[in-house]
Amino acid sequence: MYDKLLEPLDLGFTTLKNRVLMGSMHTMLEEIPGGNKMAAAFYAERARGQVGLIVTGGISPNEEGVVAVGGAMMRNEEEAEHHQVITEAVHKEGGKICMQILHTGRYAYSQNSVAPSPIKAPINMFTPRELTHENILRTIEDYIQCAKMAKHAGYDGVEVMGSEGYLINQFIVNRTNKRTDEWGGDYSNRIKFPIQIVQGIREALGENFIIIYRLSMLDLVEEGSTWEEVVILAKEIEKAGATIINTGIGWHEARVPTIGSCVPRGGFAWVTKKMMGEVNIPLITTNRINTPDIAESLLQEGCADMVSMARPFLADSQFVIKAMNNKANEINTCIACNQACLDHTFTMQRCSCIVNPRACYETELNYLPTDNKKLIAVVGGGPAGLAAASILAERGHKVHLYEKSGKLGGQFLMAKEIPGKEDYAETIRYYQSMLHKYEVNIFLNTEATPTLIDDLGYQEIILATGVTPREVSFEGYDNEKVLNYRDVLLHKKEVGPRVAIVGAGGIGFDVAEYLSHGDHDMDTEAYMKEWGVNMDYDSRGAFAMPQPAPSPRTIYLLKRSKGKHGKDLGKTTGWIHRASLKMKEVNMLSQCQYVSFSDGQFEIKVNDETQFLEVDNVIICAGQESRDTLSDKINLNAENIHVIGGAKNASGLDAKRAIKEAAYLAAEL
Repeated sequence: MYDKLLEPLDLGFTTLKNRVLMGSMHTMLEEIPGGNKMAAAFYAERARGQVGLIVTGGISPNEEGVVAVGGAMMRNEEEAEHHQVITEAVHKEGGKICMQILHTGRYAYSQNSVAPSPIKAPINMFTPRELTHENILRTIEDYIQCAKMAKHAGYDGVEVMGSEGYLINQFIVNRTNKRTDEWGGDYSNRIKFPIQIVQGIREALGENFIIIYRLSMLDLVEEGSTWEEVVILAKEIEKAGATIINTGIGWHEARVPTIGSCVPRGGFAWVTKKMMGEVNIPLITTNRINTPDIAESLLQEGCADMVSMARPFLADSQFVIKAMNNKANEINTCIACNQACLDHTFTMQRCSCIVNPRACYETELNYLPTDNKKLIAVVGGGPAGLAAASILAERGHKVHLYEKSGKLGGQFLMAKEIPGKEDYAETIRYYQSMLHKYEVNIFLNTEATPTLIDDLGYQEIILATGVTPREVSFEGYDNEKVLNYRDVLLHKKEVGPRVAIVGAGGIGFDVAEYLSHGDHDMDTEAYMKEWGVNMDYDSRGAFAMPQPAPSPRTIYLLKRSKGKHGKDLGKTTGWIHRASLKMKEVNMLSQCQYVSFSDGQFEIKVNDETQFLEVDNVIICAGQESRDTLSDKINLNAENIHVIGGAKNASGLDAKRAIKEAAYLAAEL
């Protein structure tokens, strides 16, 4: 079925088992006590799942290049030998693993940051020190030494991080390189830095050492590289001795989402395809490739020689082997939410995955077969209930799942309706596959009453009954034109052209996204146009002014508190949601009091000043309340009744916490 995806790739001196690369993703395991043993278990499980080649998170070649103080480095044999537990574990499973060398340059969150020129990054508070000529030569030697130590540690190769706006990228473009010496000015001078790094590594380590170069094919910033310059560098990197060129998309400071859930699947593969034929070494394409079907289609269409996936291997370590065995329906698909992976990394927490809490916790959380099989009822078919039921059944328990409505999915049934969150449907599909595989008895349209529960003699009860929308009281709140988010997203009630949304948390933003987009299925070309990507690539960095489609509605997004809307949204995705609504000209008002609604007029007070909003509907998105009507009515010992997810605590509810609670409980029972 996946002929191209699973076809071996001959690199001359070595043959990879298939064309799937596990791309680099910083997990923070390298920075915590005992983390290398945890990383060994993490990577070994992916190698066992038949990933062709693994690339680690970024390791700095020196102290100046770390992401933040205390970041992982590889400078000497002592540091290298700490990594041997990782490489040995991967090799034992028949896998290959490369270590990414990452020098952050002006992105380093440190007073010791350095760069080609002393220009502060817009996403950092520190101004970097300008590297001297001697500093540059030393840094090149640090890269080479780092690669030598990677080989000493047992790595099969290295990936030289030359994209995403890190140090190498900073040398390449005029935007960040204002030097007038031999490392600045003409393009041939600005690319000497990466060329000498790759040449030095190849000369030091010989022909049988893998060198992947992460090439910024699309800077997405003003004063970025032209396409002609990108091709020149690709050819020079090939001459310098690179084995493979990987695609890098966008600087971190670019205002174009490149990996968020709103990015179309495989949406940036077109730029790798544009490079095909320009060099004679394999090319890897990346970004938002999360299913075998997408990967296979990109290879069949000649977009690349290999595909890279990072977050999908957090979601499911067995992605490849399931594809090999024609069990793609059993893959736990990455939904690109970033909540437990990148949001954790950028706040210095251990990485994991919202749909797979075992990711990076393989030494602590395992679903082992039970020696004490029980009859267990799970009440509620939302994310928490689905996770609990499937894991319990996998372990060998007999599980009955009750869902009051006619569909499984809970909050995800609404999330999947939001433009850019369509992949949430994949999680529902995955859990349905697991429930079927492990023979869970599912009772839809069935209310689990205390009598029903007591009569069937369950030994354990898990209550995952979720939440109900919180009401907001104002005169006229019972008007038929006042709706809540469930009315809009789940029940599809008609909404007029002028709308006020009460509540500006995650649900308020989601409803605003839903109502401000006309056609929810945005293809690659429409996406690039909306966010400002020049697919003709006749401008530097392929940078263009965004051309968003206008919103079909006038929308007011209201909140009671002071401050910026969406300040509590995800660290790596909040800016996307705010920018999206700004492009749709959504009106954002703070410090609002809600007075009355009648005859198409919503009276509010903003900073104690009365305003009248002419709106057809008011939509309440003011949070949730727990929905637990069973726990104190069931005739069972308290220690055998378990309340999880929103039913336990609706405050700050997110699926990350709900699924994690379900996983840990199901692993213990």
